[in-house]
Amino acid sequence: MKTDQYLYYADLRFVDFEFESVGPKGSIRKIAGFTFIRPNLYSFGFGDLDEHTGDIIDTVTSNNGDGSKVLNTVAGIVHEFTLVFHEATIYIVGSTPSRTRWYQMNINAYWQEISILFEIYGYSNDGWEPFQKGVNYLAFMGRRRDNYVTDADPFQ
Repeated sequence: MKTDQYLYYADLRFVDFEFESVGPKGSIRKIAGFTFIRPNLYSFGFGDLDEHTGDIIDTVTSNNGDGSKVLNTVAGIVHEFTLVFHEATIYIVGSTPSRTRWYQMNINAYWQEISILFEIYGYSNDGWEPFQKGVNYLAFMGRRRDNYVTDADPFQ
């Protein structure tokens, strides 16, 4: 996952992040945010910035030709958030079933790097279980491993 990322900025609380996607459709402001649910549990949201309301639009597909760079940026944001909030568990579900599948495909694609740093769980009709490739999940949760070693950190 040591690849190109966009420069991003965090708010003062370090829970909302912003960056710009740059591609054939121009510059698109992106927002990634962590919403407090209860102590050490946060929901993660990501999408385009609605310039009028300041909200995250997580139902639009930008198709700006930089999906890999956007994904790497989002992964970097999650990584940095968990460096600050080490005990945080992050809940992720797509706004649509296809977005949830997209998250799962990318977890699968980067599983070797992700599993070094994070314990990932998937939710199916049978409940929560440790993430397994080949199982379709409805949602995901992850938290930083206690035994993570900085030399093995694929995000640095």
